[in-house]
Amino acid sequence: MPGSYTLFDRIHSGYIQHRRVNVLAGHFSRLIPQEARLLDIGSGDGQLAGALLETRSDLRVTGVDIKVRANTGIPVQAFDGKHLPFSDHSFDWAILADVIHHMDEPEVLLTDALRVVKQGLLIKDHLKQGWLAGPLLTFMDEVGNKRYAVDIPCNYWPPETWQSVFTSLNLEPDHWQEKLGLYPFPLNLLFERKMHFIARMRKKAK
Repeated sequence: MPGSYTLFDRIHSGYIQHRRVNVLAGHFSRLIPQEARLLDIGSGDGQLAGALLETRSDLRVTGVDIKVRANTGIPVQAFDGKHLPFSDHSFDWAILADVIHHMDEPEVLLTDALRVVKQGLLIKDHLKQGWLAGPLLTFMDEVGNKRYAVDIPCNYWPPETWQSVFTSLNLEPDHWQEKLGLYPFPLNLLFERKMHFIARMRKKAK
């Protein structure tokens, strides 16, 4: 249905994406300690980092992405999706906002992200749970990313997979939230439910 897809694409670009950026910037702003050095992994157009800096001028943010776009809200460096071009403990925290489900080898990236940070990871991603979660998440991904030629491997994890990965990486949550307010009513009834989360995952002391 090209017409309906085009209409939803316009709605997403003009309203939903703007709302998403502001809502996520608000969530991350409340989770990030003062004067933190951040690595924004998968920066995309840099709008999220730019919105975050508007309210948190104390932060220092560096962006990286596999495909660097022509115009970005912050300077963005290219990387290969697996190995970050920074030395150990270069940052306090890394942000991964809707990044993990785009990776073919997400645990490789998560492991290297932990190498370059001192404290831990701030993650916003999806939960594959509930009625038609897989098809709905795929539809949202295609609407939001297809025009930017972003790979969509559909690596959506159920909660138990996230927990298993966090345990293997020696991470523990000190904040976990599934009600984010990304979509207005009535779209939230279909596209939000319990398919999104934001978490602050700290490194466990060895």
